[in-house]
Amino acid sequence: MSAKIVIVDDEEDLLELLEYNLEKEGYEVIGFLNTKTVAQILDEEEIDLLIMDRNLPGVEGSEFVQELRKDGITTPVIYLSAKNRDSDIEEGFLRGGDDYITKPFNMKELLLRVKAMLRRTGKKIEEGNLSHRDLFLDKSSRTLSVDGKNIDITKLEFNLLCEFILNKNMVLDRDHLLLNVWGDSEEYQYKTVNVAINRLKEKIDPDKTKDYIQTVRGVGYKLC
Repeated sequence: MSAKIVIVDDEEDLLELLEYNLEKEGYEVIGFLNTKTVAQILDEEEIDLLIMDRNLPGVEGSEFVQELRKDGITTPVIYLSAKNRDSDIEEGFLRGGDDYITKPFNMKELLLRVKAMLRRTGKKIEEGNLSHRDLFLDKSSRTLSVDGKNIDITKLEFNLLCEFILNKNMVLDRDHLLLNVWGDSEEYQYKTVNVAINRLKEKIDPDKTKDYIQTVRGVGYKLC
């Protein structure tokens, strides 16, 4: 399957040009002129890369990315921005960006950087299946079923559940989860883990009768 890329840029002509060139390279592209529904798309769909302008209506692009990171969304981000001072570039990285391209830019360079970013951040989970009790994860299609019923979960929740199943009956502290699921134990806070786990528990056990994931007070979490 081709990588899926989201672009956010309020210059409509530039957005169409980016979409055209990326689609020509074989990528699936979703373009937005503002950030209104971007967070929802990133949370619900398997997005491999976000290309983000900074001068946007309503919210500054790097501030938006910073909020995504606080919410536990780890989708790689390349800024494409006219903000080109050293302090602007530093600010973009500090707020959660992974790469920074200044406008005006060379399209060939952007395509090469996109390819390099996707290569570095490719899926870490190997193909195959995982199961625990009545949970079944198909890693090739990245789908979850609970007692035979398909459950919609985000990319982050899928990776989180994989980590628990791979370490079933072991207590995983928050630092372990931040490092192995989010990829960075320093950039994110423990609250990020707590929120993500609570959302996952609500989806796989809405009646709170199966108690798949238990909290080990003062230590972390365990899949039971």
